[in-house]
Amino acid sequence: MVEWLKAAEPVAYEDAIEAMETRVAAIHAGTADELVWLLEHPPLYTAGTSSKSGDLIEPDRFPVYRTGRGGEFTYHGPGQRVAYVMLDLNRRGRDLHLHVHRLEEWAMLALKHFGVTGERRADRIGVWVKNGLSEDKIAAIGVRVRRWVSFHGIAINVAPDLSHYAGIVPCGIRSFGVTSLAQLGIAATLGDLDGALRETFTQAFASATH
Repeated sequence: MVEWLKAAEPVAYEDAIEAMETRVAAIHAGTADELVWLLEHPPLYTAGTSSKSGDLIEPDRFPVYRTGRGGEFTYHGPGQRVAYVMLDLNRRGRDLHLHVHRLEEWAMLALKHFGVTGERRADRIGVWVKNGLSEDKIAAIGVRVRRWVSFHGIAINVAPDLSHYAGIVPCGIRSFGVTSLAQLGIAATLGDLDGALRETFTQAFASATH
Protein backbone atom coordinates (compact mmCIF):
# COMPACT_ATOMS: atom_id res chain seq x y z
CA MET A 1 0.00 0.00 0.00
CA VAL A 2 1.35 3.41 -1.00
CA GLU A 3 0.55 6.46 1.12
CA TRP A 4 0.28 9.88 -0.54
CA LEU A 5 1.11 13.13 1.23
CA LYS A 6 1.09 16.70 -0.09
CA ALA A 7 2.82 19.54 1.73
CA ALA A 8 0.75 22.69 2.03
CA GLU A 9 3.80 24.97 2.25
CA PRO A 10 7.33 24.86 0.79
CA VAL A 11 9.50 22.41 2.72
CA ALA A 12 13.06 23.28 3.75
CA TYR A 13 15.53 20.93 2.09
CA GLU A 14 17.16 19.78 5.33
CA ASP A 15 13.74 18.95 6.78
CA ALA A 16 12.82 16.94 3.68
CA ILE A 17 16.02 14.89 3.84
CA GLU A 18 15.51 14.14 7.52
CA ALA A 19 11.89 13.13 6.97
CA MET A 20 12.79 10.89 4.02
CA GLU A 21 15.57 9.14 5.92
CA THR A 22 13.23 8.48 8.83
CA ARG A 23 10.53 7.11 6.54
CA VAL A 24 12.97 4.95 4.56
CA ALA A 25 14.16 3.33 7.78
CA ALA A 26 10.58 2.67 8.83
CA ILE A 27 9.68 1.16 5.46
CA HIS A 28 12.68 -1.15 5.68
CA ALA A 29 11.68 -2.13 9.22
CA GLY A 30 8.16 -2.89 8.06
CA THR A 31 6.58 -0.28 10.34
CA ALA A 32 5.43 2.18 7.65
CA ASP A 33 3.87 2.04 4.20
CA GLU A 34 5.62 3.15 1.04
CA LEU A 35 5.18 6.87 0.42
CA VAL A 36 4.86 9.41 -2.38
CA TRP A 37 5.43 12.89 -0.96
CA LEU A 38 4.43 15.85 -3.15
CA LEU A 39 5.99 19.19 -2.25
CA GLU A 40 7.76 22.37 -3.29
CA HIS A 41 11.06 23.69 -1.99
CA PRO A 42 12.12 27.33 -1.54
CA PRO A 43 14.66 28.34 -4.22
CA LEU A 44 17.83 26.27 -3.86
CA TYR A 45 20.43 24.25 -5.71
CA THR A 46 21.35 20.66 -4.96
CA ALA A 47 24.55 18.87 -5.95
CA GLY A 48 24.36 15.16 -6.64
CA THR A 49 27.16 12.64 -6.32
CA SER A 50 28.41 13.32 -9.87
CA SER A 51 28.37 17.13 -9.66
CA LYS A 52 31.35 19.17 -10.84
CA SER A 53 32.34 22.40 -9.10
CA GLY A 54 32.58 24.28 -12.40
CA ASP A 55 28.87 23.69 -13.02
CA LEU A 56 27.95 25.93 -10.08
CA ILE A 57 28.06 29.29 -11.85
CA GLU A 58 26.55 31.52 -9.14
CA PRO A 59 27.34 29.90 -5.78
CA ASP A 60 25.91 32.81 -3.79
CA ARG A 61 22.60 33.08 -5.60
CA PHE A 62 20.70 30.44 -3.60
CA PRO A 63 21.60 27.97 -0.86
CA VAL A 64 23.52 24.95 -2.18
CA TYR A 65 23.02 21.51 -0.66
CA ARG A 66 25.30 18.54 -1.18
CA THR A 67 23.13 15.46 -1.35
CA GLY A 68 23.60 11.73 -1.64
CA ARG A 69 21.31 11.32 -4.64
CA GLY A 70 22.70 10.44 -8.03
CA GLY A 71 23.17 13.09 -10.70
CA GLU A 72 24.69 16.54 -10.86
CA PHE A 73 23.45 20.07 -10.06
CA THR A 74 19.77 20.83 -10.21
CA TYR A 75 17.40 23.58 -9.10
CA HIS A 76 14.32 23.36 -6.92
CA GLY A 77 11.88 26.17 -6.26
CA PRO A 78 8.27 27.37 -6.26
CA GLY A 79 6.25 26.27 -9.27
CA GLN A 80 8.12 22.99 -9.55
CA ARG A 81 6.45 19.80 -8.34
CA VAL A 82 8.85 17.58 -6.46
CA ALA A 83 7.67 14.02 -5.91
CA TYR A 84 9.79 12.12 -3.41
CA VAL A 85 9.20 8.43 -3.94
CA MET A 86 9.94 6.02 -1.11
CA LEU A 87 9.37 2.50 -2.41
CA ASP A 88 10.54 -0.89 -1.18
CA LEU A 89 12.58 -2.24 -4.07
CA ASN A 90 13.05 -5.47 -2.15
CA ARG A 91 9.48 -6.19 -3.23
CA ARG A 92 9.44 -4.27 -6.50
CA GLY A 93 12.70 -5.61 -7.91
CA ARG A 94 16.25 -4.78 -6.85
CA ASP A 95 17.03 -3.00 -10.08
CA LEU A 96 17.99 0.66 -9.87
CA HIS A 97 17.92 1.13 -13.65
CA LEU A 98 14.38 -0.22 -13.75
CA HIS A 99 13.37 2.15 -10.96
CA VAL A 100 14.75 5.17 -12.86
CA HIS A 101 13.02 3.91 -16.01
CA ARG A 102 9.71 3.74 -14.14
CA LEU A 103 10.14 7.25 -12.74
CA GLU A 104 10.70 8.53 -16.27
CA GLU A 105 7.68 6.58 -17.47
CA TRP A 106 5.57 8.04 -14.68
CA ALA A 107 6.52 11.60 -15.60
CA MET A 108 5.86 10.97 -19.28
CA LEU A 109 2.44 9.45 -18.62
CA ALA A 110 1.49 12.41 -16.42
CA LEU A 111 2.67 14.92 -19.03
CA LYS A 112 0.48 13.24 -21.64
CA HIS A 113 -2.54 14.52 -19.69
CA PHE A 114 -1.52 18.01 -20.83
CA GLY A 115 -0.79 17.09 -24.42
CA VAL A 116 2.96 17.08 -23.84
CA THR A 117 5.09 14.33 -25.35
CA GLY A 118 7.98 13.63 -23.03
CA GLU A 119 10.85 11.53 -24.29
CA ARG A 120 13.84 9.63 -22.91
CA ARG A 121 17.38 10.02 -24.18
CA ALA A 122 19.85 7.15 -23.93
CA ASP A 123 22.69 9.41 -22.84
CA ARG A 124 20.78 11.71 -20.46
CA ILE A 125 18.53 10.82 -17.54
CA GLY A 126 15.29 12.77 -17.25
CA VAL A 127 12.37 13.65 -19.48
CA TRP A 128 12.86 15.85 -22.53
CA VAL A 129 10.50 17.71 -24.84
CA LYS A 130 10.99 19.17 -28.27
CA ASN A 131 10.47 22.90 -27.91
CA GLY A 132 10.50 24.49 -31.35
CA LEU A 133 13.99 23.97 -32.73
CA SER A 134 15.43 23.12 -29.33
CA GLU A 135 15.17 20.19 -26.96
CA ASP A 136 14.68 20.98 -23.30
CA LYS A 137 14.40 19.09 -20.04
CA ILE A 138 11.05 19.32 -18.28
CA ALA A 139 11.59 16.70 -15.57
CA ALA A 140 14.74 15.88 -13.61
CA ILE A 141 15.34 12.61 -11.79
CA GLY A 142 17.64 11.86 -8.89
CA VAL A 143 17.57 8.63 -6.89
CA ARG A 144 19.15 7.18 -3.80
CA VAL A 145 18.55 3.79 -2.22
CA ARG A 146 19.25 2.54 1.27
CA ARG A 147 18.81 -1.15 1.99
CA TRP A 148 16.92 -1.21 -1.31
CA VAL A 149 14.36 1.35 -0.23
CA SER A 150 14.30 4.30 -2.63
CA PHE A 151 14.13 7.99 -1.87
CA HIS A 152 14.47 11.32 -3.67
CA GLY A 153 12.59 11.06 -6.99
CA ILE A 154 11.42 13.44 -9.70
CA ALA A 155 10.99 17.18 -10.18
CA ILE A 156 8.62 18.38 -12.90
CA ASN A 157 8.56 22.02 -13.98
CA VAL A 158 5.02 23.41 -13.95
CA ALA A 159 5.64 27.15 -13.73
CA PRO A 160 8.92 27.88 -11.93
CA ASP A 161 11.09 30.93 -12.61
CA LEU A 162 13.32 29.39 -15.29
CA SER A 163 15.83 32.24 -14.94
CA HIS A 164 16.87 30.63 -11.65
CA TYR A 165 18.54 27.84 -13.61
CA ALA A 166 21.14 30.36 -14.83
CA GLY A 167 23.13 29.87 -11.64
CA ILE A 168 24.05 26.28 -12.56
CA VAL A 169 24.67 24.01 -15.51
CA PRO A 170 21.56 21.86 -15.01
CA CYS A 171 22.55 18.19 -14.73
CA GLY A 172 25.93 19.09 -16.22
CA ILE A 173 24.43 19.50 -19.71
CA ARG A 174 25.39 22.70 -21.49
CA SER A 175 23.97 22.00 -24.95
CA PHE A 176 20.29 21.75 -23.95
CA GLY A 177 17.95 23.94 -21.95
CA VAL A 178 15.12 23.56 -19.47
CA THR A 179 11.44 24.23 -19.96
CA SER A 180 8.13 24.07 -18.12
CA LEU A 181 4.47 23.51 -18.81
CA ALA A 182 3.99 27.29 -18.54
CA GLN A 183 6.72 28.01 -21.10
CA LEU A 184 5.05 25.50 -23.42
CA GLY A 185 1.85 27.54 -23.17
CA ILE A 186 0.00 25.18 -20.83
CA ALA A 187 -1.83 26.85 -17.96
CA ALA A 188 -1.68 23.93 -15.54
CA THR A 189 -1.48 24.15 -11.76
CA LEU A 190 0.50 22.00 -9.37
CA GLY A 191 -2.81 20.48 -8.33
CA ASP A 192 -3.57 19.57 -11.94
CA LEU A 193 -0.23 17.77 -12.19
CA ASP A 194 -0.77 16.06 -8.85
CA GLY A 195 -3.98 14.56 -10.17
CA ALA A 196 -2.21 13.27 -13.27
CA LEU A 197 0.62 11.82 -11.20
CA ARG A 198 -1.78 10.00 -8.94
CA GLU A 199 -3.81 8.65 -11.85
CA THR A 200 -0.78 7.29 -13.69
CA PHE A 201 1.28 5.96 -10.78
CA THR A 202 -0.03 2.40 -10.83
CA GLN A 203 0.37 2.13 -14.59
CA ALA A 204 3.99 3.24 -14.41
CA PHE A 205 5.01 1.01 -11.51
CA ALA A 206 2.76 -2.04 -11.82
CA SER A 207 5.10 -4.06 -14.02
CA ALA A 208 7.94 -3.42 -11.58
CA THR A 209 6.06 -5.20 -8.78
CA HIS A 210 6.54 -8.87 -8.06
